Amino acid sequence: MNKEENIRQDSLQAWMLAARPKTLTGAAVPVMIGLALAWTDSKGYELDVFSWTAAALCMLFALVMQVDANFVNDFFDYARGNDDAASRLGPLRACTQGWVKVESMKKAIATTTCLACLVGLPLLLFGGLEMLLVGLLCVVFCFLYTTHLSYIGMGDVLVFVFFGIIPVCITYYVQLHTVTWQVFTASVACGAVIDGLLIVNNYRDRDNDARDGKKTLVVMIGAERAEWLYLGLGLFAVAAGVVFWLNGHVVAFVLPFIYLLMHVFTWLKMKRIHAGRQLNECLGETARNILIYGLCVAVGLLLV
Repeated sequence: MNKEENIRQDSLQAWMLAARPKTLTGAAVPVMIGLALAWTDSKGYELDVFSWTAAALCMLFALVMQVDANFVNDFFDYARGNDDAASRLGPLRACTQGWVKVESMKKAIATTTCLACLVGLPLLLFGGLEMLLVGLLCVVFCFLYTTHLSYIGMGDVLVFVFFGIIPVCITYYVQLHTVTWQVFTASVACGAVIDGLLIVNNYRDRDNDARDGKKTLVVMIGAERAEWLYLGLGLFAVAAGVVFWLNGHVVAFVLPFIYLLMHVFTWLKMKRIHAGRQLNECLGETARNILIYGLCVAVGLLLV
């Protein structure tokens, strides 16, 4: 008997599974990199401009929004009938398995959405009224991703924007009220690293997605090209790190090669497995590699 069969409905264990804590690295890493960049660059200011309060709010907002996105994904995939437990290759979902009541999930989505807004609201004091637009875009596209955009091959674009450009650049902007080319390049590299998680997820689900009419990028370009894209994203991210070297942060350029080595090993495993539930191992390794990338960049920037 699987341990999931003993999960009590709407229990803490059920909600933990619905929140998908392993995905939180994807939310935390961009903020981590943005904060490391801001901390390093703030040393050039005469006054102490770095705010730990703003840093904590940025991180908390990102984490709450990730949980909110996971709840939204769980509910709407269930509502559309895409979470057939018999054919599903990825981790099981709370609504489909009955771990969480549908009405409870609706309330949870409303709660986490409101909580994210409440957490993000004080950032107006640090980043100005433009933070309202940023917050609104995060909430709107959180819903649009699952309900529409992921079905027309736009998922990877959203990852670049909402797990790369926006969190890295806005985290930095909240602290120093500007965005440099180094920060923007770092944000694009970060988006590329995190998009690897979506690529391997959709690579695993390509046959089911094609059957359900979900035109992910992997479905559109095919399995072989998706494998090379996965490798290329990691290579691009590390190569883009040359911007750190050019700005005097040599360690921040060199350390991510540790990530690249692990990324290549995961790519080789992905090619070898090719299909089936065993690809969940590559999904887990990719999440681990994302965290390693974030730590390598952040530590490299701070070691000045």
